[in-house]
Amino acid sequence: MKVPLFQVDAFTDVVFAGNPAAVCPLTAWPPDSVMQSIAAENNLSETAFFVAAGDVNELRWFTPTTEVKLCGHATLASGHVIMTEFDAAASSVRFSTRSGQLVVSRGDAQGYRMDLPAQASSPADAPEGLAAALGMEPKAVWRAGEDYLCELDSASEVVGLRPAMDALASVAARGIIVTAPGEETDFCSRFFGPAVGVPEDPVTGSAHCALAPFWAERLGKSRLTAAQLSRRGGRLVAEVAGARVILEAGCATYLRGTIEI
Repeated sequence: MKVPLFQVDAFTDVVFAGNPAAVCPLTAWPPDSVMQSIAAENNLSETAFFVAAGDVNELRWFTPTTEVKLCGHATLASGHVIMTEFDAAASSVRFSTRSGQLVVSRGDAQGYRMDLPAQASSPADAPEGLAAALGMEPKAVWRAGEDYLCELDSASEVVGLRPAMDALASVAARGIIVTAPGEETDFCSRFFGPAVGVPEDPVTGSAHCALAPFWAERLGKSRLTAAQLSRRGGRLVAEVAGARVILEAGCATYLRGTIEI
């Protein structure tokens, strides 16, 4: 069995930045165990698999340890692969996923626009052990779907976090988002997901489904600039449009190859 493999750096215009995702185009779905093994072997935060089904592509995402309900950067990378490798004339690509239909369309210059569902946040008590695992007490804690969102005072606090990953993995959540006002952008963030096999995600599209509405309400604006302050780092524009969040960013293809099983 041979499977095409593309590795794409998403939320960046150049390689070696943004968030790397593996993208595997398929003609039919293999057993879940095979896809999980491929994702583990790739050892990236996400590997995306898609099967063309007429005008819509069925899309699934796997971390090295589990399948997830939504992944933004691997969706962006999948749209990029389709529009650069398979259908250069396409202006947009539609995906059918566990989080509903998602659309990636061409934006300005070399960038793309990605349509994702907005995620509301509600005030929450900090789960036991969260502050100790982060190494500091958050200003406030919110629940955002499967994640906790922790508000800090400054970008320097976000950059300075050195979480204890083993302790953070014991928190009952898909991931922990930390965020604060940005220095050169409207807001900044980091994302930690050790419970799903992703200690720190470089740039997290799905986290911005919650971050964009969170900061739009506080800043009184629907279009915001964002920076994720991981080591690789990434920048994007997030626009809140009712129940949707539109993310604008670029992609860069790093690798084209073939998996042989």
